[in-house]
Amino acid sequence: MRAQDLPSFKDMPKGLWDKNGERDSCGSLNLLTPENTQEAQKEIRSGKGIALNWNHECIHSPGFGREKPQHHFKDLSSMGFVAFDDLIHINTQSGSQWDGFRHWAHQDTKLYYNNLQHDQIPDPAHSEKNGIHHWTRRGGIVGRGVLIDYASYAEKHGIKYEATTRHEISVKDVEAIAKEQGVEFKPADILIIRSGWVKWYTEVNDEERIRGATNGHEHMGLAGNAETVEWLWDHHFAAVAGDAIAFEAWPPKAPYRLHDHFLAMWGTPIGELWNLEELAEQCKKENKYSFFLTSAPLNVHGGVASPPNALAIL
Repeated sequence: MRAQDLPSFKDMPKGLWDKNGERDSCGSLNLLTPENTQEAQKEIRSGKGIALNWNHECIHSPGFGREKPQHHFKDLSSMGFVAFDDLIHINTQSGSQWDGFRHWAHQDTKLYYNNLQHDQIPDPAHSEKNGIHHWTRRGGIVGRGVLIDYASYAEKHGIKYEATTRHEISVKDVEAIAKEQGVEFKPADILIIRSGWVKWYTEVNDEERIRGATNGHEHMGLAGNAETVEWLWDHHFAAVAGDAIAFEAWPPKAPYRLHDHFLAMWGTPIGELWNLEELAEQCKKENKYSFFLTSAPLNVHGGVASPPNALAIL
């Protein structure tokens, strides 16, 4: 699939699967072609690699009623070996993550991407549809990433906000930051927005984390409105990600819930709770905010979501 073959927002079909074929389970990731990968690798200049997964031990009090990761050691001495295995139990939505197409339905119709119904998600008969294993089959996620560093922009321009309020990042903000950073968006880019949410979480105490993240109901993020939806579609991003807990300002407001559009209608993965602190520093140091990005999600058949296992290479 090529970005130039996609319709404009005004001519957009109800779902991107109408363009890719009903059985497609990769959505806008189809924009990441071998030709796109060859072009994206030209972004490598210094060769500096930065991992974007947030440490699981940092997730002290997950939001939305999710479970804290658990890590246990299994001693193999009973088998006659001096060795250990380890067991890791996680909710794939508790920390750094990709939201897959089985995670969120279009809230009004209750239909997921590809018209999958809610009760079909746990049904083994439908495990082939929309699962994240398709992302592995296609070769993972490889392309050009662009960082929009809203946190640094806000600090520079005296914009005051709290991460655990419904503070909105507008399209005008994104375009202004891109201009200051010298970023030119290209079709099939992976848009990454640093809001400062992870920075807030790591700097506050446990009481503040519980108040804002565990028990809080508002979080900053990209504004959900008509202008944003049209702007996002017409830029033809292959995926979007950020350090915010929901990427979009939360709670979302109908009819412009970005989760509805990204996941259920367009088939565009959403990355959340990525650790962008080192990346922001390195981009600032090199004065370069575009880079080669790779991501190898878990190869789980019928999976709903996954840690991103993402690397940015500048």
